[in-house]
Amino acid sequence: MIMRSLSTLIVSTLGSLLIAGCAAHPDPIIDMRGVDPDMLAVDWDECETYSEEVVIAAGVARGSATGAAVGAIAGAINGDVGTAAANGALYGGTRSGLDADEDKQRVFKRCLAGRGYRVLN
Repeated sequence: MIMRSLSTLIVSTLGSLLIAGCAAHPDPIIDMRGVDPDMLAVDWDECETYSEEVVIAAGVARGSATGAAVGAIAGAINGDVGTAAANGALYGGTRSGLDADEDKQRVFKRCLAGRGYRVLN
């Protein structure tokens, strides 16, 4: 039973990473009026590098662990610890991954805006 619960937890965590990765940040929409495309390409690459400092996987792992713990407590009350822990891990990991992805988007867009580009989204 414990091995099955552990396997479910691992699969849930990996699923959360996949879902969070699929939510990859959409490209910002830049008002190109008066913009030098070559300079934008340079700034784009540099800002993208800064946004990579937001580590999504660490947030997903923490969220999964927290969700699993909360789920296990809830499962202890209703008698199904393994399923509740897996569900909690999936929810916690997914939510944390999506939050980290939003942070990554914000960093990228703020960087471009800070360099004088008009970011429209």
